Amino acid sequence: MKLLLTSAGWWKNPEIGQEFIRLVNKKPPEIRILLVMTPTKHVKDNKYAIRMLRQFKSVGIPKENVVFYRFDKNISDNDLKNIDVIFVFGGNTFEYLDGLRKSGLDKKIVSFIKKGGVYVGLSAGSYVVCPTIEAASWKHADKNRVGLKNLRGLNLVPFLITAHFNDEVHKVVSRSAIRSKRPTIALTDKQAVLVRDESAFIIGGGETTIFNFTKGFKL
Repeated sequence: MKLLLTSAGWWKNPEIGQEFIRLVNKKPPEIRILLVMTPTKHVKDNKYAIRMLRQFKSVGIPKENVVFYRFDKNISDNDLKNIDVIFVFGGNTFEYLDGLRKSGLDKKIVSFIKKGGVYVGLSAGSYVVCPTIEAASWKHADKNRVGLKNLRGLNLVPFLITAHFNDEVHKVVSRSAIRSKRPTIALTDKQAVLVRDESAFIIGGGETTIFNFTKGFKL
Protein backbone atom coordinates (compact mmCIF):
# COMPACT_ATOMS: atom_id res chain seq x y z
CA MET A 1 0.00 0.00 0.00
CA LYS A 2 1.35 3.41 -0.99
CA LEU A 3 -0.45 6.56 0.06
CA LEU A 4 0.58 10.18 0.47
CA LEU A 5 -1.96 12.18 2.46
CA THR A 6 -1.34 15.91 2.31
CA SER A 7 -2.91 19.06 3.63
CA ALA A 8 -2.04 21.25 0.65
CA GLY A 9 0.07 19.20 -1.73
CA TRP A 10 3.63 20.51 -1.80
CA TRP A 11 3.28 24.10 -2.93
CA LYS A 12 4.37 25.20 0.57
CA ASN A 13 6.95 22.46 1.05
CA PRO A 14 8.86 21.01 -1.95
CA GLU A 15 10.16 18.19 0.25
CA ILE A 16 6.71 16.55 0.02
CA GLY A 17 6.88 16.66 -3.77
CA GLN A 18 10.24 14.90 -3.78
CA GLU A 19 8.84 12.24 -1.45
CA PHE A 20 5.95 11.81 -3.89
CA ILE A 21 8.36 11.08 -6.74
CA ARG A 22 10.23 8.54 -4.63
CA LEU A 23 6.95 6.87 -3.71
CA VAL A 24 5.90 6.46 -7.35
CA ASN A 25 9.41 5.26 -8.24
CA LYS A 26 9.31 6.28 -11.91
CA LYS A 27 10.97 9.02 -13.90
CA PRO A 28 8.75 12.13 -13.58
CA PRO A 29 8.10 12.52 -17.34
CA GLU A 30 6.71 8.97 -17.35
CA ILE A 31 4.29 9.40 -14.42
CA ARG A 32 0.61 9.52 -15.40
CA ILE A 33 -1.93 10.94 -12.97
CA LEU A 34 -5.71 10.75 -12.71
CA LEU A 35 -6.65 14.02 -10.99
CA VAL A 36 -10.07 13.69 -9.36
CA MET A 37 -12.03 16.90 -8.86
CA THR A 38 -15.62 17.79 -8.11
CA PRO A 39 -17.40 19.15 -11.21
CA THR A 40 -16.46 22.65 -12.32
CA LYS A 41 -17.58 24.37 -15.49
CA HIS A 42 -14.10 25.06 -16.83
CA VAL A 43 -11.77 22.78 -14.90
CA LYS A 44 -8.55 23.96 -16.54
CA ASP A 45 -9.39 27.57 -15.63
CA ASN A 46 -9.85 26.67 -11.96
CA LYS A 47 -7.13 28.52 -10.01
CA TYR A 48 -6.62 25.56 -7.69
CA ALA A 49 -6.28 23.16 -10.61
CA ILE A 50 -3.77 25.52 -12.21
CA ARG A 51 -1.81 25.61 -8.95
CA MET A 52 -1.80 21.81 -8.85
CA LEU A 53 -0.55 21.58 -12.43
CA ARG A 54 2.28 23.90 -11.40
CA GLN A 55 3.08 21.60 -8.50
CA PHE A 56 3.29 18.66 -10.90
CA LYS A 57 5.51 20.70 -13.20
CA SER A 58 7.79 21.56 -10.27
CA VAL A 59 8.65 17.87 -9.88
CA GLY A 60 9.00 17.26 -13.63
CA ILE A 61 5.54 15.94 -14.55
CA PRO A 62 4.12 17.62 -17.69
CA LYS A 63 0.46 18.69 -17.75
CA GLU A 64 -0.12 16.34 -20.70
CA ASN A 65 0.35 13.46 -18.24
CA VAL A 66 -2.56 14.63 -16.07
CA VAL A 67 -6.05 13.31 -16.85
CA PHE A 68 -8.97 15.14 -15.20
CA TYR A 69 -11.85 13.10 -13.81
CA ARG A 70 -14.90 14.96 -12.45
CA PHE A 71 -17.50 12.35 -11.39
CA ASP A 72 -19.37 13.08 -14.63
CA LYS A 73 -19.55 9.38 -15.52
CA ASN A 74 -19.01 5.98 -13.94
CA ILE A 75 -15.33 5.13 -13.72
CA SER A 76 -14.12 2.21 -15.81
CA ASP A 77 -10.99 0.09 -15.92
CA ASN A 78 -10.14 1.81 -19.18
CA ASP A 79 -10.05 5.19 -17.39
CA LEU A 80 -7.30 3.80 -15.17
CA LYS A 81 -5.30 2.21 -17.95
CA ASN A 82 -1.65 3.28 -17.73
CA ILE A 83 -2.40 5.45 -14.68
CA ASP A 84 0.29 5.44 -11.98
CA VAL A 85 -1.33 7.78 -9.47
CA ILE A 86 -4.89 8.52 -8.39
CA PHE A 87 -4.79 12.03 -6.93
CA VAL A 88 -7.98 13.12 -5.17
CA PHE A 89 -8.09 16.89 -4.89
CA GLY A 90 -9.46 19.25 -2.23
CA GLY A 91 -12.87 20.82 -1.90
CA ASN A 92 -16.09 19.83 -0.18
CA THR A 93 -15.41 16.47 1.49
CA PHE A 94 -19.07 15.42 1.54
CA GLU A 95 -19.35 15.97 -2.22
CA TYR A 96 -16.15 14.02 -2.83
CA LEU A 97 -17.24 11.00 -0.80
CA ASP A 98 -20.66 11.08 -2.45
CA GLY A 99 -19.05 11.29 -5.89
CA LEU A 100 -16.63 8.47 -5.16
CA ARG A 101 -19.49 6.17 -4.22
CA LYS A 102 -21.84 7.09 -7.06
CA SER A 103 -19.13 6.79 -9.72
CA GLY A 104 -17.75 3.53 -8.34
CA LEU A 105 -14.35 5.13 -7.92
CA ASP A 106 -14.28 4.22 -4.22
CA LYS A 107 -14.00 0.52 -5.05
CA LYS A 108 -11.61 1.21 -7.94
CA ILE A 109 -9.28 3.09 -5.60
CA VAL A 110 -9.10 0.16 -3.18
CA SER A 111 -8.35 -2.25 -6.04
CA PHE A 112 -5.83 0.18 -7.60
CA ILE A 113 -3.89 0.45 -4.35
CA LYS A 114 -3.88 -3.31 -3.80
CA LYS A 115 -2.29 -3.70 -7.24
CA GLY A 116 0.53 -1.31 -6.31
CA GLY A 117 -0.87 2.00 -7.52
CA VAL A 118 -0.15 5.21 -5.62
CA TYR A 119 -2.90 7.26 -3.98
CA VAL A 120 -2.42 10.93 -3.12
CA GLY A 121 -4.94 13.03 -1.23
CA LEU A 122 -5.08 16.79 -0.78
CA SER A 123 -7.23 17.96 2.13
CA ALA A 124 -10.64 16.41 1.25
CA GLY A 125 -8.77 13.75 -0.70
CA SER A 126 -6.96 12.84 2.51
CA TYR A 127 -10.15 12.80 4.60
CA VAL A 128 -11.99 10.32 2.37
CA VAL A 129 -9.52 7.46 2.94
CA CYS A 130 -9.94 7.67 6.73
CA PRO A 131 -12.40 5.54 8.75
CA THR A 132 -14.88 8.44 8.60
CA ILE A 133 -14.92 11.98 7.18
CA GLU A 134 -16.14 13.48 10.46
CA ALA A 135 -13.07 15.71 10.76
CA ALA A 136 -14.24 17.68 7.72
CA SER A 137 -16.87 19.32 9.93
CA TRP A 138 -14.60 20.31 12.81
CA LYS A 139 -13.30 23.66 11.53
CA HIS A 140 -13.97 25.88 8.53
CA ALA A 141 -16.73 23.30 8.27
CA ASP A 142 -17.57 21.75 4.91
CA LYS A 143 -21.32 21.98 4.36
CA ASN A 144 -23.14 18.70 3.81
CA ARG A 145 -24.89 20.01 0.72
CA VAL A 146 -25.53 16.53 -0.66
CA GLY A 147 -27.31 15.32 2.48
CA LEU A 148 -24.83 12.53 3.06
CA LYS A 149 -25.87 10.38 6.02
CA ASN A 150 -23.22 7.66 5.91
CA LEU A 151 -19.92 9.34 6.71
CA ARG A 152 -17.84 6.16 6.55
CA GLY A 153 -14.70 6.70 4.51
CA LEU A 154 -12.66 4.21 2.49
CA ASN A 155 -11.02 3.09 5.76
CA LEU A 156 -7.60 2.61 4.20
CA VAL A 157 -5.83 4.03 7.26
CA PRO A 158 -6.62 3.53 10.98
CA PHE A 159 -6.64 7.23 11.86
CA LEU A 160 -8.34 10.51 11.02
CA ILE A 161 -6.67 13.41 9.26
CA THR A 162 -7.39 17.06 9.95
CA ALA A 163 -5.81 19.35 7.37
CA HIS A 164 -4.76 23.02 7.42
CA PHE A 165 -3.89 22.79 11.11
CA ASN A 166 -2.48 25.82 12.92
CA ASP A 167 -2.56 27.51 16.33
CA GLU A 168 -5.83 29.30 15.57
CA VAL A 169 -7.79 26.05 15.22
CA HIS A 170 -5.92 24.04 17.85
CA LYS A 171 -8.62 24.40 20.51
CA VAL A 172 -11.58 23.40 18.34
CA VAL A 173 -9.66 20.51 16.75
CA SER A 174 -8.46 19.25 20.12
CA ARG A 175 -11.97 19.34 21.55
CA SER A 176 -13.46 17.58 18.51
CA ALA A 177 -10.73 14.94 18.33
CA ILE A 178 -11.07 14.05 22.00
CA ARG A 179 -14.82 13.74 21.56
CA SER A 180 -14.25 11.48 18.52
CA LYS A 181 -11.87 9.21 20.50
CA ARG A 182 -10.14 8.19 17.25
CA PRO A 183 -6.39 8.66 16.68
CA THR A 184 -6.17 11.92 14.75
CA ILE A 185 -3.18 13.38 12.91
CA ALA A 186 -3.26 17.15 12.54
CA LEU A 187 -1.36 18.31 9.46
CA THR A 188 -0.11 21.80 8.75
CA ASP A 189 0.05 22.88 5.12
CA LYS A 190 3.75 21.96 5.16
CA GLN A 191 3.19 18.38 6.34
CA ALA A 192 1.91 15.08 4.96
CA VAL A 193 1.49 11.48 6.05
CA LEU A 194 3.40 8.90 4.03
CA VAL A 195 1.97 5.39 4.22
CA ARG A 196 3.99 2.41 3.00
CA ASP A 197 2.38 -0.95 3.62
CA GLU A 198 1.68 -1.05 7.38
CA SER A 199 3.95 1.88 8.30
CA ALA A 200 3.04 5.56 8.45
CA PHE A 201 5.37 8.55 8.80
CA ILE A 202 4.73 12.26 9.17
CA ILE A 203 6.96 14.16 6.75
CA GLY A 204 7.55 17.84 6.17
CA GLY A 205 9.07 18.98 9.45
CA GLY A 206 7.63 21.09 12.21
CA GLU A 207 5.88 19.95 15.38
CA THR A 208 3.96 16.69 15.17
CA THR A 209 0.44 16.86 16.60
CA ILE A 210 -1.49 13.65 17.20
CA PHE A 211 -4.61 13.40 19.33
CA ASN A 212 -5.80 10.21 21.09
CA PHE A 213 -2.49 8.44 20.60
CA THR A 214 -3.10 5.03 22.13
CA LYS A 215 -0.83 2.09 22.89
CA GLY A 216 -2.16 0.10 19.94
CA PHE A 217 -1.71 2.95 17.45
CA LYS A 218 1.47 2.83 15.40
CA LEU A 219 3.05 5.68 13.50
